[in-house]
Amino acid sequence: MSNGKSQLSQQGQSRRRAVGGMAGVALAGLLPGVATAAWKPDQNVEFLVPAGAGGALDQVGRAMKQFYDETGDAPPGKTFLVTNKPGANGKIAFDFLKQRPGDGNFLSLNTHGYIASYLTGNLDVLPHREFTTIAVLQDEYLTLAVRADSPIKNVRDLLTAMRRDAGSQRMGVATSIGNHIHVGTAKALKAGGVDIKKLVVAPFKSSSESIVALVGGHLEIVASTTPNVITMMQSGKIRLLAISSPQRLGGAFKDVPTWRESGVDSDFSSALGIIAPKGISAEQLAYWEGRCKELVEHKEWKLLVERNQSRSNFMPHAEAQAYYEREYQSMRGIVNELGLLQVKA
Repeated sequence: MSNGKSQLSQQGQSRRRAVGGMAGVALAGLLPGVATAAWKPDQNVEFLVPAGAGGALDQVGRAMKQFYDETGDAPPGKTFLVTNKPGANGKIAFDFLKQRPGDGNFLSLNTHGYIASYLTGNLDVLPHREFTTIAVLQDEYLTLAVRADSPIKNVRDLLTAMRRDAGSQRMGVATSIGNHIHVGTAKALKAGGVDIKKLVVAPFKSSSESIVALVGGHLEIVASTTPNVITMMQSGKIRLLAISSPQRLGGAFKDVPTWRESGVDSDFSSALGIIAPKGISAEQLAYWEGRCKELVEHKEWKLLVERNQSRSNFMPHAEAQAYYEREYQSMRGIVNELGLLQVKA
C-alpha cells in the first residue's frame, strides 16, 4: 500500500507540474517582459506606393526597403518589394490593400492628402479608418513658389495682389483639387485675408509638371511639398515665397521665411505614416510598429529627412490613429470653406 500511495503521489505531482507548465506558457503571452516567439515576415514584403517613382512618397518606400534589407529581417530567398501604384488619388493602391485583409506582409502610406481627397469626394477610402494605422513617421511642409523673374517678390506682394483679385495668381497643385497641398495653402491665404472661394487652381499629375508649367509662364504660383522644389530652386528657376513650417527650416530652405515670419498666422504639415491591411494580428502590428520606430533612427532615414527638410515625428499606433482622426475633423472646416466638402461624417 505504501508503494501504491507513493506512485499516486508522484503521478499527482507530475500532473501538477504539467498544469503549472501550461499555465506558465499561457501567461508568457500575457505578461509584459516575458519572452514569446515574435511574428516576423515569412515571405516577400510588398510596400505599395500610391504614387509614381521618384517622388516624396516613393522616397519613403525606398528608404524603408534599404533599412529592411540592411537589418536582415527577410527570410532566405525573400525580399522587400517597392511597388508603385499611382493614380486615382491613391485608390488603385488602396483597393489592392483591401484585397489582403489580415496579411502583415503588405504595407502602404497615409498622408493628409488622402484625408483631403476623401473629404472632397475624390477618394472613397479613408485610410486611417479602412486600414490598420501602424505609425506616423514624419511631418512634411508646403512651399509656395513663383518664377525667378516674377514681379511678386514676397508674401506681402502676393497678398496685396490676391486680396484685390484672388484669381489673378493662378496656382498649380499636384495631384488634385482639394488635396492637402491645396487645403494647406488655402488655409494660409485665408489667414492672409484672401477670399479662398475665388482661387483659380489647376491640378497636375505631379509637382514636377506643375513647376514646369510655372517656369513656362502658364501659372503664377505653385504649391508643393519641400522635396519637389529643391532642384528647381537650386538651379535658380523658381523662388520660394513662404514655407508652412512653424519655424524656419535649415538646409536648402534656410533663407525661406515661414508664413508666420511674413505676418500670416498660419502653419501646416502633412503627417506621413505607414498603414497595413485591416485585421492584422497584434503581433504583426507590434512588429511593424517597432520597425518603424527603428527606421526613424536609421542613418539613411536621417539623411533623407535632412535633404528634404521634413521633420521626423514618430507616433506609435494608438497615438497615430487618434491624431489622424483629429486631423480629419479639423480639415473638414477648411474644405467646407473652399466649397468642396462632399461627405457628411
